[in-house]
Formats: sequence, C-alpha cells, structure tokens
Amino acid sequence: MSRYTGPKCRKCRQYGMVLCGKPANKCAWERRKSPPGDKSPLSQRRRPSEYGMQLKEKQKARFMYGLVEKQFRNYFKQAISQPGITGDNLMSLLEHRLDNVVYRLGFADTRQQARQIINHGHIQVDSKKVSSPSYQVQIGEKISWTEKSKKSKLQDIIKSESGKNAIIPNWLKVDTSKLEGEAIGSPNADDFDPNIDRMQIIEYYSR
Repeated sequence: MSRYTGPKCRKCRQYGMVLCGKPANKCAWERRKSPPGDKSPLSQRRRPSEYGMQLKEKQKARFMYGLVEKQFRNYFKQAISQPGITGDNLMSLLEHRLDNVVYRLGFADTRQQARQIINHGHIQVDSKKVSSPSYQVQIGEKISWTEKSKKSKLQDIIKSESGKNAIIPNWLKVDTSKLEGEAIGSPNADDFDPNIDRMQIIEYYSR
C-alpha cells in the first residue's frame, strides 16, 4: 500500500481523531466532528466487525505516523521480537523515529513537515547530518539544526512556538536558545496516545 497523499484531515474525520498532527484548531475534525461521505439515511454505517475494529486501530496509528503498510508491519515484527509488552514496544519504536522526535521537540508543526525538514538535510544527530526520517533516536543523542539551517526561516516555527513546544514529553528535553533537543529516556505507556488501542493492533497482526 502506497503512502496516502490525499487531504490529511479527511482521515482525521474518518477515524474520529486528530491524525494530521496540526496545531490546535487547525484540523478540520475539530470543526466538523463527523465522518466524510454521504449523510443520507440510506447510507447509515453498519456496526463494525471485530476485524473492522482491529483494522481501524491499525490504520489510525499508521496514518498518525505517516507510514506505509510494509513499514508498519516491519515495526510490529521488531516489537514482537523484543522483551516486554508488544504494544508498548511498537509505540516506543514509532515514537523514537527521528521525524517524530523532531515533531515532538517543536521543530516542526506536523510529522509530515518534520519528515521534509529531515529529507532536505536540515537536521543533525550528535553533530552528524541525518537525512533518514526513520532513524531510531537513542537515549543521550542530541538533535539539532545544521549551522546553515539555523539561519533559515525554519526557525520561525520555534520562535513563534507554533510547534509542540508547549507539550514536550517527559522523555525529551529541548533548549530553544541553542535550537537543540535531547532524548533523555524512553516513552512509557502514559506518553502514548490514549486514542490508539494497542491491543487491537496486536490482534490484527496476530490473526
């Protein structure tokens, strides 16, 4: 399955939550909390099956992190091979992606924008340029902008605090004066989005 390139907020309305990662009040779902499509009585949706509910949870997580099916399945295979709770392992792997970390640090307004910033060579990890959004950030690694990028208009995102600076998770810390962030730990169950049912995802792939 290829990466979804259509209207981002359409998926938010379809799955009933903010998946696009846009700042508050910018997502269409927050203004119109109804699924897209025909609203006539003849088009009433049937009660979803058990499989349908499992698929929905998997798709919600996949669209939230902007992954294709093959990528998401590979993360599940990694998660199930690690010790601990598979669902928590899966979400931790997704949270440790460099594009997600850049987004969580407030260096970008959305994960999609963070992915683009990384692809264009604006981000470095421990002073080494990294252009792979899927790079797994390790504890103790510092994420910063390249020297050239520090002089660009991209810094307006941080200065205006239009990104996620107000809700930096506990496992990350950021120094906006140095335009630098650091992974000081790993996310726990409280850091994962409560609207994603991890058990349903595990059951989907365990069929």
